[in-house]
Amino acid sequence: MAHDFLRVMTADTRAPLKFALDIPFVEALGMRLWRFEPGLAEIGLELGPTMLNSWQVAHGGVLMTLLDVAMAHAARSVREGDPGGAPGLATIEMKTSFLRAAEGSLMATGTLLHATTKIAFCEGAVRDATGAICAHATGTFKFVRALRRSHAGAPGTDPDAAAAAPAGGGSD
Repeated sequence: MAHDFLRVMTADTRAPLKFALDIPFVEALGMRLWRFEPGLAEIGLELGPTMLNSWQVAHGGVLMTLLDVAMAHAARSVREGDPGGAPGLATIEMKTSFLRAAEGSLMATGTLLHATTKIAFCEGAVRDATGAICAHATGTFKFVRALRRSHAGAPGTDPDAAAAAPAGGGSD
């Protein structure tokens, strides 16, 4: 795995894959989807100055977001062919362990451990350019229908999606 990771981070000239959904926050951070296969997703991020904490290393919130997105994409990967397109996911629970300071080019790998029709259980890891693990997480996600939008673009009322999307949290 470290060999693949280092190839993507350093010498690979492939273009990143296109995310199935438009996620403005992910785009604003500059995340790139490098691998998307059944049960697995790899998402890269080049840290910028606004993503650092007071010690000039990756802010924990950036690492948690990277892990959340990678795990959600691993879960989504097995439902990509569903009628109606890529499903939305709401993060129900996430536990993160920070193992070392993260700097420079990062790659998060999300792995689907188990899925039912409504829930997915995943794990993820963030590695730096040397392949060292900087953070690890486990997460539980709920598959949800996309929120309906009113004619003005504001979220409508979709009871399943609204109930599953916790205030201030959630994947995409």
